[in-house]
Amino acid sequence: MAASFVTLFQWRLNSMLLHENEILLGVKDQIKSLISQLDAAGSFTGDVGMILGRESGHGSWASELRGMLRQAEDFVDDFVIRAYGQTEKDRKDSIAEFGKELQNFNSRISEILNRRPPVEAPLMLEEIQRFVRSNISSNEDKETDLVTCMLNYINLPYDLKLSLLFCRVFLGRYGQSIDGLVRLLVAAGLVQEKPGELMEEKAQENIDKLISLGMIEEHEVYWDLFEVPSPYFELSLGVMKAEDIFMSTANSDIMVPPTARHVSIYDADNTIPNTNSFLHSLFVSANYYLSEASSDCLRNVLHNSKLLRLLDLKNTPSLKSLPYEGGKLVHLRYLRVWYSNITKLPESISNLRNLQTLDIRWSGHEFELSNGVLNLAQLRHLKMSGPNSGQVRVPQGISRLGNLQTLEGIYAGSGIAKELGVMTQLRSLKVRCVSDDHADELYFSVMKLSMLRKLSLTVERGRERGSYKYENSFFPRLESFSPPPLLQTLKLVGRLIEMPLWLGSMENLTKLYMCYSHLSENPTMILQFLPNLKYLRMDKAYKGRRMDKEFFRVGGFPKLEYLYICSRNLVEWTEIEEGALPCLKQLSIRYCMKLMLLPEGLQHVTTLQILGMWCVHEDLIRRLSPNGGPENYKIKHIPLVTYLGHISSGLGRWTPQ
Repeated sequence: MAASFVTLFQWRLNSMLLHENEILLGVKDQIKSLISQLDAAGSFTGDVGMILGRESGHGSWASELRGMLRQAEDFVDDFVIRAYGQTEKDRKDSIAEFGKELQNFNSRISEILNRRPPVEAPLMLEEIQRFVRSNISSNEDKETDLVTCMLNYINLPYDLKLSLLFCRVFLGRYGQSIDGLVRLLVAAGLVQEKPGELMEEKAQENIDKLISLGMIEEHEVYWDLFEVPSPYFELSLGVMKAEDIFMSTANSDIMVPPTARHVSIYDADNTIPNTNSFLHSLFVSANYYLSEASSDCLRNVLHNSKLLRLLDLKNTPSLKSLPYEGGKLVHLRYLRVWYSNITKLPESISNLRNLQTLDIRWSGHEFELSNGVLNLAQLRHLKMSGPNSGQVRVPQGISRLGNLQTLEGIYAGSGIAKELGVMTQLRSLKVRCVSDDHADELYFSVMKLSMLRKLSLTVERGRERGSYKYENSFFPRLESFSPPPLLQTLKLVGRLIEMPLWLGSMENLTKLYMCYSHLSENPTMILQFLPNLKYLRMDKAYKGRRMDKEFFRVGGFPKLEYLYICSRNLVEWTEIEEGALPCLKQLSIRYCMKLMLLPEGLQHVTTLQILGMWCVHEDLIRRLSPNGGPENYKIKHIPLVTYLGHISSGLGRWTPQ
């Protein structure tokens, strides 16, 4: 059966029965009866009438049914909140009243279902055209594309419709990673929870469908970031009202509609706006920084919005602590706070029993994770970092979190390295400040993580002045390490004595980051044989002054799509063999300020779509210029070239004439 808003309501009730079994045990039969009754709604497309504003027939019936289901959902959520603060006797009385009200909802929903029109009015092209003209600003040339996209959108299952709208809210103007989007869609309840299945894998499948339909696409410049393209970007704004989603690009004098259940404020310039008590999602991204008053506003919002499930705050340095009220949001499933001055989380965070994602990155100095996090039994993703991407100490006992899939930004000393060895469900792990005192235990534990897909290891930084001094910071005994077999992404930040031989055997590796390795040997002699490598970032990985054709030969790097090279030592890059790098799409050259020429043979890399040069010598830019540059023949086939000289103050770009 195709997913509808009825289906999502059923998923929500089943999920609550699974996780709130103790509280809902006394009314389990009534809830299951409600779920079964809704099966009678079957597969229908009643949301189309709501989107297009039909005021009669199937559209009106669907609007009435959805309104009733939302009342029922809020009623169940509110009961769970009240039940947590009650004595056992009071809870028994509340359950009795709750059961009666559920029966009442059952009767009212049954009455609505019995009035379902037999056939929905056929979709007329004229309706779509009227909708586009009245809700989306466009000219005649663009209208045809918008109408086609609207038809594509209407034909999506309901969960994918909402997924696209959440993509629009979450990805914003500048794009986000797919991993972040996966976590959001799972927390938003847009994926059915089934025992023994990973919801994240289903969310990834849904995103892949939207990508295949052209509704999400890779960012033009930034590899591994995605965005909603035009015209779906404009189209999504036109249909958000039907789903009670409210978006604005600033919050001065904003009046949030009283029916809005999802609110997103981009480029916020003052404070967090007041919201209603039915709010389920709040996204606030400040233009620069929110005012000091924003902390008080946030406290009021959290106090009033007890049904909140998603909370996302960015660029909030005035926020020095998460308000105590945040610990009362028992339905909160997603909490992301970036670029704040939070130094610790309140112990009340232990009350967030449904929290799945906790993402506190670029926080205040000496950020600490309280012991309360150990009570978050449903936590699936824990991502942290202090200023300058510093490490965060986690409490002992972190291995108790049996649902945790992502653990990032941690310090593994003080016994944590040993605990990691029993967290075999982990799929992503980032460890910072790796040092002699725990390295061996850490490597031994990581080798046990058979499900691990992503691993990042950053060596303990030297004590020299400066933020990124790794010249004398060597990885301890890395040759004794052996990576888990399913690893797809590996990041090594720190100096290497030599290339680890085990790197050449990583057949599933698709992304490799080598930062501050300062190798004197050619790293590609081993890396070119990796059969599935698509992304290679060499950031001060090679300290030699010369790269020749041995670095990129025919037959090597058969799937490489993105190559990033950063080296202050590189003077010469002489040649790329013709036929080498057969899949390369993007080449990024950063801080190679001594490099005067790009390699001969680059003109034969016909798959190249983007060349980015950042902080390179001005003479290199002049030689490559389409305005008479003698080396332009090497790059004139590339659709987009961006550049910034080491003296220039502005970013430039060249495109084919």
